[in-house]
Amino acid sequence: MSEPLGAGLAAWLDEHAAALDEAADGGPDLLQLLAAHGLCGAGVPEDRGGRGGTISSAASTVAALAEHSLCAAFVFWAQRAVIECLLLSPNRGLADELLPRLLDGSLAAAPGLSNAMRTLSGFDRLHVQHAAAPGGGTLTGEVAWATNLAPRGIVAAVAARADGPPALYAVPGDAAGVELALTSGLMGLRASRTGSVRLDGVHLSDRWRLHADARAFLPTLRPAFLAFQCGWGVGLARASLRAARRAGEAAPSILAPEIEQLEHALDTYWRDLSEGADDGRLQREPASLFGLRLRMVELATAAVQLELQALGGRAYLPQQGAAFARRWREAAFLPIVTPSAVQLKTELARAGEG
Repeated sequence: MSEPLGAGLAAWLDEHAAALDEAADGGPDLLQLLAAHGLCGAGVPEDRGGRGGTISSAASTVAALAEHSLCAAFVFWAQRAVIECLLLSPNRGLADELLPRLLDGSLAAAPGLSNAMRTLSGFDRLHVQHAAAPGGGTLTGEVAWATNLAPRGIVAAVAARADGPPALYAVPGDAAGVELALTSGLMGLRASRTGSVRLDGVHLSDRWRLHADARAFLPTLRPAFLAFQCGWGVGLARASLRAARRAGEAAPSILAPEIEQLEHALDTYWRDLSEGADDGRLQREPASLFGLRLRMVELATAAVQLELQALGGRAYLPQQGAAFARRWREAAFLPIVTPSAVQLKTELARAGEG
């Protein structure tokens, strides 16, 4: 079951979902709104300032948001992914310094880890270089895709190659040499404030280093990182199946058995994901994790297709089909976000060969 958001927040998201998806100016400050409702502490231990709970608690919050707006779920995922980096980091001093501001939303978190996750799987190379310098080092390069680039202040999680193992850093957005650029012309998710982070000789002391070996650290982060992402498709599928049922209420629908079957599959999927994330199985079995992440895309796509069939021609009417059109775009986003469907299929093929 999705974690309840509260009637007020859910209603606000339903009312503003289209604007959040399409806002050319970046839209309202979603992060501030989500933090004001206490969401950022989901799954964060109480002794670290959170609400307690498990990894699936945070994934449940992602799913609950995605039922109303994938853009809101995307923003929450970005914030919560960096919070998880800090919770797992051995740099307790930096974590204790940043966590309060990340939890209350006064500091936005940008997980610039797409390139790093692709590099971990052999699909890319790191685009940021670390050069040693007195008192720390400098970072130069570009993170092409990062979310939550809020104008008031951000911290980005960035992996950088070096002479030794690549390391993971927390990069403050106000450091000299940091340039943030929102991507113009996105087809949707515009209020997520997604864009690039350019680093031109950014000097950081060692206190900003989250982990000395990203290759060792990222696999420990990956189960939470991907489990949170799985909430996107779960919430989207629930919303589409609910809309498909409503569309067939006027008369008996030939689609009812298919809707029921997919609802059952979604419930089974959610149980498997929650248990695997919370008991450590997805940490021990990466192939199971990749399979669940890919299955999320399949379930969401199937649900949106059923909604389209249930609506029929109404899907193309501006009033009746507006929410469907947004969910259709949202579903199209899921196979391409890192790890992409192609990357996941490649990883599973490798596992099968092993």
